[in-house]
Amino acid sequence: MWELGAVIPYPGNSEEYKTGNWRTFKPVLHTDKCINCMICFMVCPDSCIIVENGKMIGFDYDHCKGCGLCAYECPKDAIEMIKERG
Repeated sequence: MWELGAVIPYPGNSEEYKTGNWRTFKPVLHTDKCINCMICFMVCPDSCIIVENGKMIGFDYDHCKGCGLCAYECPKDAIEMIKERG
């Protein structure tokens, strides 16, 4: 028999659940290297790239799971994955 892993009572409620504490590594932006190409924004599976006025300004750490796709795809190495404190 299968056990339920989670219950989603209604659609569109993922913002209510902070999943950032799952990660081991977190992305850090080096603004001096960033060219605002928005590749990180396009590849982030959790929509954790914060954009203001067409520029990447940071990360939504409440929902970032630390997958590292943003850092891997960044053409200018402007995103570094660092080990979480803890």
